[in-house]
Amino acid sequence: MKTKLGVNGACGRMGKRIIQLAHEDPELHLVAAVDFAAHPEQGADVGVACGLGKLDIFVSPELSLHAHPDAIIDFSIPDGTMGILKTCVDRRIPLVIATTGHTPAQWRDIEAAAHHTAILTAPNMSLVVNVLYKLVREAALALKDKGFDIEIIERHHRFKKDSPSGTALHFAKVIQDALGEMTLVHGREGQVGERTPREIGMHAVRSGDNVGEHTILFSTLGETMELVHKGHTRDAYVRGALQAAKFLATKGPGRYTMEDVLGL
Repeated sequence: MKTKLGVNGACGRMGKRIIQLAHEDPELHLVAAVDFAAHPEQGADVGVACGLGKLDIFVSPELSLHAHPDAIIDFSIPDGTMGILKTCVDRRIPLVIATTGHTPAQWRDIEAAAHHTAILTAPNMSLVVNVLYKLVREAALALKDKGFDIEIIERHHRFKKDSPSGTALHFAKVIQDALGEMTLVHGREGQVGERTPREIGMHAVRSGDNVGEHTILFSTLGETMELVHKGHTRDAYVRGALQAAKFLATKGPGRYTMEDVLGL
């Protein structure tokens, strides 16, 4: 039985890639493509827009009443999330939110929506990154109070607007949850003095077309351990979102994460 999939933000770079990879997946069947009303590809056959040929699925500003997706993936902008969120609540459609940058008020609406339908959110949709969250937590707990310094280094393309990345901040949160109060120190310059034991160094590199790398460094006198994820293409995030949609399609109302998808 195929999972019927809808995509919100279908004409964006990530939305189009979701449609392309979903088209290759024998377990998925695209039934809806949604994007904002003023988009220049509004009304177009989304298959043609994605280079797949005609699919007879047309880009629309809202989910048609004739479309009945088992799950929707949202890869849009925060306001785009809020538009499809209401539809998913009203029609009890599971929603994978891969969009980031929501305000606290928007997050409250997302949390409230989980009382009515299945909602999955993650700071990063990559399957490997979500395994790495667990490994970082285990490493932090194992090395707690043993004199290890912790630094987080992230690398992204020159066009990325936020710094540090949301993924890097989530790695920091995982460590703080494991070790207690830790101060985030964003880069170092000048006469800053010796490093303190209760800090996490945060370092952002912006260069070229790097789709995303994260290194979590645990170091003490005499030895160092590095836990590293390197994204080669954005397909890693798309494939994670597709796995999340398959998982969520059969779930009842509630809040879910990629840990649930991976069974961690």
